[in-house]
Amino acid sequence: MKTINTNKELTKDRINKLIKALSDGIYERESTIRLCLLAALAGESVFLLGPPGIAKSLIAKRLIQAFDKASFFDYLMTSFSTPEEVFGPLSIKELKDNGNYVRLTDGYLPSADIVFLDEIWKAGPAILNTLLTVINEKTFKNGQHVLPIPMRLLITASNELPEEDSGLEALYDRMLVRIYINRIQEKKNFQAMIMGEGSLSTIPAPLKITFDEFSQWQEEIGSVVLNQEVFDKIYLLKQQLEQINETQEDSFIKNDLYVSDRRWKKSIRLLKACAYFNGRDEISSLDLLILKDCLWHTPESRSTILNIIEEFATKHTYGQQVIQKNIDDILVKSQTIKQEMLSHLSEKVTLNSGRLKERYVLNTQESKTYSINNKSMIRFVLLDENQSVSELHTGDSEWVYVNADELNKAIRNGKGEIYGYINRKPKMTPLQFEIDSKNNLIIKDLSNRSLYVCLVKKDNKQLLPLDEWQKSAQLIQQELQKIQKTINIAVAQFHNNLPHNFIDKPLILHTNSSFTALSKNVEELEAEVSSNINRVLNMNNYFQ
Repeated sequence: MKTINTNKELTKDRINKLIKALSDGIYERESTIRLCLLAALAGESVFLLGPPGIAKSLIAKRLIQAFDKASFFDYLMTSFSTPEEVFGPLSIKELKDNGNYVRLTDGYLPSADIVFLDEIWKAGPAILNTLLTVINEKTFKNGQHVLPIPMRLLITASNELPEEDSGLEALYDRMLVRIYINRIQEKKNFQAMIMGEGSLSTIPAPLKITFDEFSQWQEEIGSVVLNQEVFDKIYLLKQQLEQINETQEDSFIKNDLYVSDRRWKKSIRLLKACAYFNGRDEISSLDLLILKDCLWHTPESRSTILNIIEEFATKHTYGQQVIQKNIDDILVKSQTIKQEMLSHLSEKVTLNSGRLKERYVLNTQESKTYSINNKSMIRFVLLDENQSVSELHTGDSEWVYVNADELNKAIRNGKGEIYGYINRKPKMTPLQFEIDSKNNLIIKDLSNRSLYVCLVKKDNKQLLPLDEWQKSAQLIQQELQKIQKTINIAVAQFHNNLPHNFIDKPLILHTNSSFTALSKNVEELEAEVSSNINRVLNMNNYFQ
């Protein structure tokens, strides 16, 4: 990530304060105001969807106060609205004197900085077609002249969506930011609203955006970088959305989840503005979460998009899914080493048929013998980490010493108890041996867990694969360190992008929770990997 420009950092702080000032006194609408301001700063259009009487027009009127010496135009559309009411009346004098069809635009949409059009879909084709050109080109054809217009933000609103096959798809597609506004939910906010408590504060002059600042920012936004890594994540999001779309059999739902190439292209400008007004020279992965308000068409698809973005926040913004896959892979590798070791080293017994009945016998002819307290003993290495195999001994039991003859007597019927020594402890203790269903000799620990054992032999040829196991175990340890470093870098990148002026808090919390989950998974991985490979790494000491 490039170095943050100091002036941009100051701009970030100013925009944050401006958002709070604009939101003051408008209950539960800060998120909407944030996105509308971002759209204005990016030169994009906004569509507000929601029932009547929920302050849609108030939001638009409030946003005009973000700009110094800016003009505002608002209009409530009806099926009887005429172009003159929106774009200005015809100049009778110009028509009469020169025969030119020219509108007087002062005080109308072509001269306004912020425009609010309520009940947009009720307007007639003449208005909507002209509006399409205005949004596309930021120009207005007045008579023989095509004039640039100062419009920084167009906010449209309705309590309904355009009807299917109404010919309004192109216009709707150009309204990049789409926000669903609901009634006030919190009791204290509802009470304050109906009691008339509080008032809209005046926006401090130093926070207001001047024309020169706005123009300079528009140029600088264009220089914000979209790097390959972030582009790949945008493309991944696009693929995920299209895959979900392809699984839908209903053609209406397919259209509902369709995102045009135009919208993807327009969203890049919004992402650049998002990065710029967060003090950065590059789009970050976290910025992509604002796309939740750019990709939906209906309330139903809005819910689907939100679910996709929430999953994207926890799996892909900082490569969490890749990290988790690496965690899973390491666990499989460590389990594989352990299984190979157990399969190769676990001590087998034979079932011999005697005159009266069958009995289990362990062949100890090749075993190495040890003299302990004038007793001949054989040693078994425990192949699993454990709490202990005796109440008289605490900690991991690494090996035990027992008498070979006594052991064979104890296990001849499948299980039995004998006395032996644990590790280097001088006191004998009872030990529980058994034979499992595959004729492996096992010893029980205090939690009645079955632990595989390996007999120490004179030549120990069974340890020939040990070097390979240990190399693999060391590589696993290195991979664990890399994973922890990767998580630390990702967490640092995440926190470097905070606080964020435009991403909703729930998505920030979702992203943060993914790192908490990864850290927990790494802790559990380290514990299990340690259990799996410690025996391998220390095996040389146990067989001495």
